[in-house]
Amino acid sequence: MRRSAGLLLHRPGDKGTEVLLGHMGGPFYARRDAGAWTIPKGEYDPAEPAWDAARREFEEELGLPPPDGEAVALGEVRQSGGKIVTAWAVEADLDPATIAPGSFRMEWPPHSGRTEEFPELDRVAWFTLDRAREVIVKAQAAFLDRLAEHSN
Repeated sequence: MRRSAGLLLHRPGDKGTEVLLGHMGGPFYARRDAGAWTIPKGEYDPAEPAWDAARREFEEELGLPPPDGEAVALGEVRQSGGKIVTAWAVEADLDPATIAPGSFRMEWPPHSGRTEEFPELDRVAWFTLDRAREVIVKAQAAFLDRLAEHSN
């Protein structure tokens, strides 16, 4: 079973809590908005503690060290493809213009024999909780709900 771990950054905003999400890079998500945004996360080996993986993946995905601060466990969700995602919320601010995303390689176009490199996340942005629910990977919306419960 594939597992991923990540950090959901949040901050107070003019219209309530805001969360930082990343738009998945690569050709499959290039023209999509709804369902194409995710918490910064990545897969890890079962021997690695999920918390350590979440912090490592944050840095790999965004090119910035993970923020310090109290981490609130948001639990797990199972995405439609079966992957289990574990997340923690950390209150912190981050300027999206400062990211230096990691990349991945894949054959593109399909069956062409050519390999291209794409950013893991092609952009990041702050969203209100309501707007985040409209664009985040469906299963990950549970993390937004759990964050909102914790913040009340």
